Amino acid sequence: MQIFVTGAAGFIGQATVKELLAHGHSVLGLARSDANAALITAAGGTPLRGDLKDLASLRRGAESADGVVHLAFIHDFTDFAGSCAADRAAVEVMGDALKGTGKPFVLASGTLTLPRGSLATEESEPERDRPPFSDRTISADLVYALAKEKGVRGMVVRFAPTVHAEGKGGLTRALIDIYHEKGGPVIYVGDGSPRWPACHRDDAAVLVRLALEKGDAGSTFHAVSEEGVSMKETMGMVGKGMKLPVVSQTVEEAMPALSIFAHLLASDNPTSSEKTRKELGWQPTRAGLIADFEANFPY
Repeated sequence: MQIFVTGAAGFIGQATVKELLAHGHSVLGLARSDANAALITAAGGTPLRGDLKDLASLRRGAESADGVVHLAFIHDFTDFAGSCAADRAAVEVMGDALKGTGKPFVLASGTLTLPRGSLATEESEPERDRPPFSDRTISADLVYALAKEKGVRGMVVRFAPTVHAEGKGGLTRALIDIYHEKGGPVIYVGDGSPRWPACHRDDAAVLVRLALEKGDAGSTFHAVSEEGVSMKETMGMVGKGMKLPVVSQTVEEAMPALSIFAHLLASDNPTSSEKTRKELGWQPTRAGLIADFEANFPY
């Protein structure tokens, strides 16, 4: 199949392009710059110039492909609602291009919108009352509607908040970069018990390919290889790597240093991928979060 991939030059996108090409597919990758186009070309794909707000380019890409993987998202936390609105418009245009074809459309979403404090599964409904972050769940609803009503094999892959590889990727690396810039102490919230799931990006790329090849319309899959790594363990690893003290603070105390991340650190988000593994035969094999960062600490 020829697959149109948005975010093809991104962190997860590069691994996904490599995985698709290695299994006989061809890739048309959305490129918003010459540098991104060069990355896609070097990987063996074909770049299509455009971006998420260039709806005509998105339509061209979807119409010319045998399937779509939508990984790109505008990560502007100063206007997250606007980013979500742009994402919905992109999904609508690409979905319209695929309607009635039965072709696959894989949408990237996230686990942090799921109910907190208990193990979430693929059947769990997201929390829809936490704007602006819950706004992103509307894109997933659009894909489910494409599957149910428009003849598109639409599927949603919820990615763990840290998809990692070689000391890069996800919210854990974003926190490390904050401490590298501002210094310590490294903070966890409360007793550090909140858990985040994690997944190596190479394992996540395999999951995306398997969903494209054999996922059922309307399915939800979880790119989760570890159900939950505690914030105390994760921040302990960060502090050790940066040689900074690690302390407990309340959300309010952490806000000046971490801004919105303070609230995220308090989110207990354990997540299962049991159903995903059974339905797709997905078996993660790569290093876990702590082992990966300890072996490849970025600073």
